[in-house]
Amino acid sequence: MQKTIFITGASSGLGKATAQLFQSQGWNVIATMRNPENETELTALENVSVIGLDVTNKEQLESTIAKVLSETEIHVVVNNAGYGLVGPLEAFTDEQIKKQIETNLMGVIRITKTFTPYFRERKEGVLINITSSFGLMGFPTCSIYSATKFAVDGFSESMGYELAQFGVQVKVVAPGGIQTDFAGRSLDGAQHSAYRQLTEKVQEGYSPDQVSNYSKPEDIAHVIYEAATDGKDQLRYVAGKDANALYNDRNSIGVENHVQKIKSGFLFGEEKKLEVRT
Repeated sequence: MQKTIFITGASSGLGKATAQLFQSQGWNVIATMRNPENETELTALENVSVIGLDVTNKEQLESTIAKVLSETEIHVVVNNAGYGLVGPLEAFTDEQIKKQIETNLMGVIRITKTFTPYFRERKEGVLINITSSFGLMGFPTCSIYSATKFAVDGFSESMGYELAQFGVQVKVVAPGGIQTDFAGRSLDGAQHSAYRQLTEKVQEGYSPDQVSNYSKPEDIAHVIYEAATDGKDQLRYVAGKDANALYNDRNSIGVENHVQKIKSGFLFGEEKKLEVRT
């Protein structure tokens, strides 16, 4: 039986690569994005439906999913839509903070809640939430972004417990850096003079040389495909060499030692370059 995947934030980067990979593997793909009229690559593919969806619009979200479920069986949902808010906390407005939470966290919660009755009644389904290595560990200038990604991680674990009795799996894919235009198209930020030196050091991680070392979106898409199809009762999939290296280092030396290591790189002039992960 040909299966169908529903993906949010599929207009570019990881979302688009995921849609293309599943399509190449014989899946039906419902690729959602805020501006479907601008999409040309996915619309040219067989068995791919491109539809408009803004995860911050509750009414549109619910009506769109209701229409999709009335027409199509959905087997996997990937919550990928999101963006990064980068800068010191003091520099952000309430509106910026609310927008970050509304997109990265409330969007995931709303999508999950809307699909949950459907999967529960079918007693099957996989919900995959895309977080970040910054959803497993904090990093300077990423406080609100990390807050949303940590929240999605905890939300996913909790929902995994709730839905296990119904045969529904909830999984998390936590990528490190990805070679996309995330640092341009999908970043919002603000500056504060008191944090200028810190911000400049963090921004080194977004240089072209650094980005060239990140994972390709296609590589992370394969991890998402693995999570969707391996049948394992596994919650977290840390994706990318950089993310795994940081996560393994954190686990091997302990959380507190890892925190001190990060702090020392910024506070005490340690020469070792600290790489930014998104």
